Amino acid sequence: MGFSDIAKKLNAKPGSIFTLLRNTGGIKPQKSTPNVIHLSLEEREEIRAGLSAQMSIRSIAKMLKRAPSTISREINRNRGRKAYKAVEANSRAARMAKRPKPCLLDTNKALRNLVESKLKCKW
Repeated sequence: MGFSDIAKKLNAKPGSIFTLLRNTGGIKPQKSTPNVIHLSLEEREEIRAGLSAQMSIRSIAKMLKRAPSTISREINRNRGRKAYKAVEANSRAARMAKRPKPCLLDTNKALRNLVESKLKCKW
């Protein structure tokens, strides 16, 4: 069944159907849960508040129970101490997490060959 067939059944335009199905192929994506390793929006707000209060990076890190290097990288990749914005930083992090990532088996021929040989052996 193609986009045109689906569109006819739903009384919609094929382009609309394509747009809806493009990213997931019509399969509802699993609800993502943020990893505790990554900074949350609340932590980013605390970083912003700490910067506004002219706290040191080490003080902010201690308050958040994070490594100073984590806080420093977060600030530097998001416009620096003077222009850091928590919501923008959080949006950027979410956008970067969704970037297309090449499949390891596509990029590593030796690994792909090994996996294929093991699958053929039903290993």
